[in-house]
Amino acid sequence: MAFFPSLPIGSKKNIRTVGRGYQSIFFIGLTVLMMVAIKARLAYLQVVEGAKLRQLAETNRIRVIHKKPERGNIFDRNGKVLATTRHLHAVYLWPMAHQQPSWSFVAPRLEKILHIPQAEIEQQLKEAGANSTSLIRIAQNLNAAQIIALKEYQDELPEVEIHLESIRYYPNGKELAHILGYTRELTTAQLKEKQHQGYRLGDVIGQMGVEKAYEHVLRGEWGSQQMEVDGVGRPIRILGETQAKSGDDLHLTIDLELQKVADRALGKYQGAIVVIDPNNGAVLAMTSHPTFDPNIFSKRKLSQQDWKNVKGQGDPLVNRALSAFPPASTFKIVTTSAGLESGKFSPSTVLPTFGSLRVGGVTFGEWNHAGFGPLGFAGAIAMSSDTFFYQVGRKIGGPTLIAWSRKYGFGEKTGIELADEELKGLVPDDMWKQKEMRMPWTVGDTINMSIGQGALQATPLQTAVMFAVPANGGYRVKPHLLKDNKPAKSWRSSLNMKPDTIKVLREGLRQVITQGTGKRLNLPSIAPTSGKSGTAEAGTGRPNHTWFGAYAPTDQPEIVVVAFGEHSGESGGAICGPMVLQVLEAYFQYQYPGKYGKPFPSVSKT
Repeated sequence: MAFFPSLPIGSKKNIRTVGRGYQSIFFIGLTVLMMVAIKARLAYLQVVEGAKLRQLAETNRIRVIHKKPERGNIFDRNGKVLATTRHLHAVYLWPMAHQQPSWSFVAPRLEKILHIPQAEIEQQLKEAGANSTSLIRIAQNLNAAQIIALKEYQDELPEVEIHLESIRYYPNGKELAHILGYTRELTTAQLKEKQHQGYRLGDVIGQMGVEKAYEHVLRGEWGSQQMEVDGVGRPIRILGETQAKSGDDLHLTIDLELQKVADRALGKYQGAIVVIDPNNGAVLAMTSHPTFDPNIFSKRKLSQQDWKNVKGQGDPLVNRALSAFPPASTFKIVTTSAGLESGKFSPSTVLPTFGSLRVGGVTFGEWNHAGFGPLGFAGAIAMSSDTFFYQVGRKIGGPTLIAWSRKYGFGEKTGIELADEELKGLVPDDMWKQKEMRMPWTVGDTINMSIGQGALQATPLQTAVMFAVPANGGYRVKPHLLKDNKPAKSWRSSLNMKPDTIKVLREGLRQVITQGTGKRLNLPSIAPTSGKSGTAEAGTGRPNHTWFGAYAPTDQPEIVVVAFGEHSGESGGAICGPMVLQVLEAYFQYQYPGKYGKPFPSVSKT
């Protein structure tokens, strides 16, 4: 019996059975591998890309409408509105609107109604990005005809939405432009810089003045509304809402009525007027000419005439109250302080004055070309004798005069909130002259500086701080715009001056008004006043700069006024004296009704 069946001789092996066992293993492995790959992909999509994909899905179903906060209001010291908000109609689009099939019809229609080039609209949408969930504003301040036209074609403009929005409004226009500044849409560079702070495309930001300095206070916090939409983007229901938080209000030290008077007093002249409280540095008024209307920056696009108004002759955007010029004879306050505090002069010192004084081969003239005879410090201040102060400067030397200039705050910013716009001015010294002119400091430089000339530069605000020192008894104040309840000592520091020095300064500044270069202010319409004029040379062939600074009442000062005329010609007493008088008259007539005589219009007008 055979245990194995015999194969027929000559038969061939079936080749289809070769590797059949490996074939099944291969297909099983391939199937497993494919399942693992599919599961890995699903895991990746769910775990790694899950949040992103959910967001894309939600974007198609849920739209987030960001709610812009209202900017905080700005008030003067008496609660009068200086800056507030107006509500206007604006046109918004979803960023992906220009990718929709209907855009070929929508874009030309919008261009015609809004008078905005199609390319400009598309550029805004592209900048926002197609995946942005925020509406993009393409036009604002719609007029009635534009609103009616958009409503009429609303069925054909499905991506277009009209919403009320708030814009900044300055009810007093030009009169406070350099204090308040203005707001404007973020530039592309600003957006990149501030995006991490929550700013968005089309957002506005303070670009100048108080608006810029207190942006973080005035801005507020954005809100949002989640809305469910159908497949074609039509709203179904509101899913949730977070209310926008308005910015905080600000109350300034500015007195609106006094600001208006200062603006009128400056009139046709290019220059500035600064009014402060000498006891605590509170800025009561600060005006600069030429000026501009900050409301024009609330427009989405400025016209050629708008740009001409803000970039025209005289640089209207420049705040001259914070710009630097030679302080001229007002600086004799510092020279007197340096002379008496040096110990090289006493309050009883009397010096001869001359038609001119020759030092180091250079002749330095007296302003009246004749001199005034023997004078003490008070008389020299009253008559503004140049040759008297030449002698003081020569004897005390440059380093002492420079040191006292800096003690008074010249050569550095005052600390007012408008730091980005404020210049430091210049107190020249040997190091500066060596660097700029490659020459050493000379006695001639000291003599020029003693009367506020040469390279010395000061701002009208710094000059007001200087006048506050004799007014308040020897304290340097820090000017500020934000109203608070801090005691006066929080805003000032002592210069540690001798009582006799303060006494001489006060006597001299009072005599300026009673018998010197400021007799225009010796009137019964204001409280007894002390002050000083200044006339600065501005270069060959150019009109002089003029100054006048004053404080009142003389015995207990509560107001300092400094007026500056840029290239105004004539003298400080003639040009700026009447400006200061107008401000003082307005102040005392309002603060103390019936106490002082009525102003004489022909006298107080420039």
